[in-house]
Amino acid sequence: MSGKLTFEEALEQLEMIIKRLEEGDIPLEEALEIYQKGMELSKACHDKLKYAEEKLTKVLTENGEEEFHVSEEDQA
Repeated sequence: MSGKLTFEEALEQLEMIIKRLEEGDIPLEEALEIYQKGMELSKACHDKLKYAEEKLTKVLTENGEEEFHVSEEDQA
């Protein structure tokens, strides 16, 4: 997977993979291949969100604003 994908592009590709897998009539090897790509896209999206959260926390803290926290429940 290219690291150049935006969050939105990665999410769009992930949604297409999910739809393809849900169709069910897919050869096993192809299903495994696109499932693996889906996992990579999912991790990329998670990493981008985590980076954005950390950056926002840093900006708000440096500006003396109330610190921004996301509970584990909100990350599901």
